[in-house]
Amino acid sequence: MRNMKKKNLLLVILSVLIALIINNNSLAQSVATAGASANVIIPVSVVKTTDMNFGNAAVSAVGGGIITLAPGGTRTSGAGVTLPATAGTVAPAGFTVTGAPGYTFSITLPSSAVITGPGSAAMTINGFTSLPSGTGTLNAGGSQTLAVGASLNVSAAQVPGTYTNATAVPVTVNYN
Repeated sequence: MRNMKKKNLLLVILSVLIALIINNNSLAQSVATAGASANVIIPVSVVKTTDMNFGNAAVSAVGGGIITLAPGGTRTSGAGVTLPATAGTVAPAGFTVTGAPGYTFSITLPSSAVITGPGSAAMTINGFTSLPSGTGTLNAGGSQTLAVGASLNVSAAQVPGTYTNATAVPVTVNYN
């Protein structure tokens, strides 16, 4: 009977120890849950509305110069380039940017472009600027107009004629 009591006591002690171990393990761990969500927005896009046009210009036979077309549509010239009173079509490149209302976007302009004319004569366009400059903000309707100007390098005795750009002037926009 004494052995039986010892066995029973031993079983009680083991049961209590097992219960304490199980209880301690359950107190040592904790579980929490988190929800997950995502918000898919309208992709930002840009569409050309107006081609860039530097208008009419006359150039000296002995010295070239630069025509600067501002994003606001004004133009100036220097050195051997004259801007006649009959300006022709003068326009900065125009774009419409669309996307999620209130979002900002970055504007990336090309470093240069080439326009070609009669007999493969060429002129380089560089110094691109935009309005807005660098970053724009989409309005409550999700759009923003973008104007791009640049500088046209005219060589001395540049061949008269119409010059165009077959590869276009790429303007890139990305959400910030």
